[in-house]
Order: sequence, then C-alpha cells, then structure tokens
Amino acid sequence: MDRLVWCDESLLPGEVNTLQQHCVRIYDGEDKTTFDNGLLQLTSHRLIWDDQDQDGRTLCLYHSAVTRLEDIRGSLTKSHKIASFLKPPEAKRDVSQQIIVASRYDFVRFSFRKGGQSEFLSAYKQQLSKKLWDLPQIKALPSKPVAQARTTRGAPIRSGIMGIERKMEAKRLETDKNISEAFQDLSALMEKAKEMVALAESVTKKLEEKKGSLTDDETTQLKSYLLSVGIANPVTRTTHGSGAVYHRELAKQLAVFLEPQLREAGGIMTMQDIYCRFNRARGMELVSPEDLVCACETFSVLALPVSVKLFDSGVLAVELRTHNEESFLKDVHARVCEAMSLSADELSQQLNISIMLAKERLIVAESSGMLCRDDSVEGLRFYDNRFREAATAAT
Repeated sequence: MDRLVWCDESLLPGEVNTLQQHCVRIYDGEDKTTFDNGLLQLTSHRLIWDDQDQDGRTLCLYHSAVTRLEDIRGSLTKSHKIASFLKPPEAKRDVSQQIIVASRYDFVRFSFRKGGQSEFLSAYKQQLSKKLWDLPQIKALPSKPVAQARTTRGAPIRSGIMGIERKMEAKRLETDKNISEAFQDLSALMEKAKEMVALAESVTKKLEEKKGSLTDDETTQLKSYLLSVGIANPVTRTTHGSGAVYHRELAKQLAVFLEPQLREAGGIMTMQDIYCRFNRARGMELVSPEDLVCACETFSVLALPVSVKLFDSGVLAVELRTHNEESFLKDVHARVCEAMSLSADELSQQLNISIMLAKERLIVAESSGMLCRDDSVEGLRFYDNRFREAATAAT
C-alpha cells in the first residue's frame, strides 16, 4: 500500500487508457482499507483508482513497481481478487504523495465486487509485458509532484469548488446516459421475458390436457425447458425491502412456484432440491439458504398450500398440505412387498424422488412397523415386517 500515490485523472504523455471496471475495493495486503468503492482504470503505465463515493480521492499504482500478479478466485461469499506484488521501496524517495508511509505487506489486492476480474487480469498482464512506461519521456514522470502535474494539453489541473462541481456534473451526465441506455435494453428484455412466461404457461396447460399422448422422455425434456424460462418478476430485497416483509413476499412466490412441482414429485421435496430449482428459475437474483428457510417458516402463518416438514433425522422438506402421509406410506409398503425388498436408490427411481427423501420414507415406514431393515455389506435394504404379522396371528 505504500507504493500507491495520490494523483489526478489526467493521463500522462503517451499514456493510453485500455480498460476500466466499476465497484473495485482496495486491500492493503490482507487488511481492508477505506478505499471501498471505486472505478479502477488500467492504462499503459499504471492503475488509476477513482473513488465513486467521495470526490477528490484518486490513487494510482505504477506498473514499474509491480513484480508479478496473482489470481485469487472467489466463492459464493467472497469476490474475485487480483493481487499485485510490489518491488521493495527505494531508500530515497518522495513520500509526500504516498497513501501511507510504510506497509507491512509487499502486495495490494483489488477486489472485483461486480465481476470482470478475468478480463481485467488478462489485460493487466499484457500491459506489464509491454513495458511502455520505460520510454525515456515517461521515466521521470512518476516522481513529479501531483500539484505540478499538467494535462496532455499543458493546461493546469482544475481545483477548488468549481473544479469539483464540473467533475460532479460530468459524472451525473455520464450516469444519466448510461441509465437511459440500460433501461432501453432492459425494457426490451422484459417484453421478451413476458412473452416467454406467457408461452410457458400456455404450454403447461396444453401439457396437462395431453398428458397421455406424450412419452416420458418428451415430457421430461419439455418440463426442463419450461423450468429454464424462470420467474418473470422475482422478489428481491431491492423491491421489497428486508426482514419480515421480504420473507413474506418471498414465501408467497415460492409457494406458487413449488405447488405444481410438488405435485409432480409426489407431494414432497427436500429443501436442497427446492434451493437448486428455485435459484435456477430466478436467474441472477439468487436467494441465500438462510432467506429460503426463513421464507418457508412463514408458510403456516400465511396459510399457504405448502408446509415445512422436519424428519427425525434432521432432514428438512416441503410438502403440500393436501399430502396424505398414511396413503404414501402404504404405497411404499406395497412397493417393498411387490419387489420383496427395496433400497433407497431403487425406491427413488420408482417414485422419481431424491435418494435422501426415499431413505427418509423407508425409515418412517420402518418406525410405523410396516417394514424392517437388513444392514449388510451389500448396503441397507428394507423388507416387509413379517414379525408384526406373526405377532398379530399369535394374539
């Protein structure tokens, strides 16, 4: 961090701006800094970070100070980052323009909170390999104080209130232009999305009407296409706030989404399957596991047609309120008797449900006395409980 210096947005003679990325945060090694949200520009000679929240906070890191780059992959909770490893600072140097006098790290990290890290890293490596800053007319410029810097036309840098106002006005005009262009594209996309959702609903109705005329493979393929169409207007924190209101609206949308799918899945589905299907339908507006569970917990309060079921093993599932547990267990018992014995894998294939849910059903049937188990080296299998029949006959 001690290699970053204050600067302005004007380019140096011969310097070319090649790429930029919004919403970039700067780390001093492993430590967070106050430089939280900025526009990162890649030029032929340096990185320029311009604060998007506070005017007058512009930093730069010269390519000549960088030794190597490291790609730090992100996860669901962490953003992608680029680490720039730096040369040791020179013994005699002007520290008046530095952000800090000394740092305990020999690298800085740039966190790309809105993506674009891969493209930026590739372009960054290209600029480092070109070494355009080694040109004679540029080498003396890094040590030149910012207060004495000039624009490419030789005019002095604008400062004071008027300069800040001009900068703010230019940013506002650029933002308005970008928003207008974005909403034009978004409006066209939403119109197409409405048409696709209407088409999906129409196809679903026709599928129900012609249920017997389609093969199982055709039905499965068509339903996968309908699922990929997604949800037209997903409930988000941006549109419905946070807390209880957001979870209630999310629960209503989730219930509408799940009802037809639960009917196809035998009336019950594990929370893991619901999480995957629901987020796939929402596209980019993903829901966290915590928000999904909180939304499901409000099903009973809102009197929705679905409810949460917790098995003794701790497996969480959602089922239709019309789901008949007793008839389902009788069906499981009949299938086991017909096949002589069944494993969780075999039952899941017959009922078209997950193996985890099939195992829970077999265990519940065992707890009710219908089945008994044989746990051997070949795996866990369930049989008809003839011990109960023998006990009944004896009495």
